[in-house]
Amino acid sequence: GVALVGVPLFIGALGFTGAGIAAGSIAAKMMSAAAIANGGGVAAGSTVAVLQSIGAAGFSLGAKIGLTSALSSVGGACG
Repeated sequence: GVALVGVPLFIGALGFTGAGIAAGSIAAKMMSAAAIANGGGVAAGSTVAVLQSIGAAGFSLGAKIGLTSALSSVGGACG
């Protein structure tokens, strides 16, 4: 549960927000580097694109189910 709340908060702190990428943030630097590497655009499915998608809309239901499943297994193994 903590990861499902913590990861989006961390992504937001990097500068990936619902209003777009925050100026001067780590996200802005990542986007600039990705755009330079791809000839001026950010490729769909790239790390920057995925993080912005999460920052804007949060995790999809499928991602939440997958993370819950994976993290509960890790928690059970640690316990």
